[in-house]
Amino acid sequence: MSTVVHHETAIDAPAGLPIIEITREFDAPAEAVFRAHAEPELFARWIGPRSIDTRVVEWDCSTGGRWRYVAERDGEEVATFFGSFHEVRPGERIVQTFTWEGAPDSVALEILTLEELDGGRCRLRALSVGESVEARDQMIASGMEAGIIEGYEQLDELLG
Repeated sequence: MSTVVHHETAIDAPAGLPIIEITREFDAPAEAVFRAHAEPELFARWIGPRSIDTRVVEWDCSTGGRWRYVAERDGEEVATFFGSFHEVRPGERIVQTFTWEGAPDSVALEILTLEELDGGRCRLRALSVGESVEARDQMIASGMEAGIIEGYEQLDELLG
């Protein structure tokens, strides 16, 4: 019998800045956490809150590639997200844009980095830079925090 440990997810939205900073440790090597972000069949299994299913429509996780996925609840589409991969460094870093189709004029730049830790563990750091503090606050108000926390709990279970 294995036990899955859920680590704390730190989400910081500094006052007056259009950024969100996320820090999370995983009991898995950086390469495994990277694969879970880069491979569409793995990504769809953990992203977002538990009440949402993800259907990947397009996915080319390479520098210059594009992505699009649909969040569904009870078989109904609730949101579509899309963007492009600006830089992909396997096991280390993903730089991408992120747009919610419901607000197509708002785009965020997201920088995800992975750092190896002792004992086959890693630390994920994600920085999301939006267009304005107001856009950032709307993203937070949408339930983003719960989706991130539950998503990373599901990623723990997938990696466990």
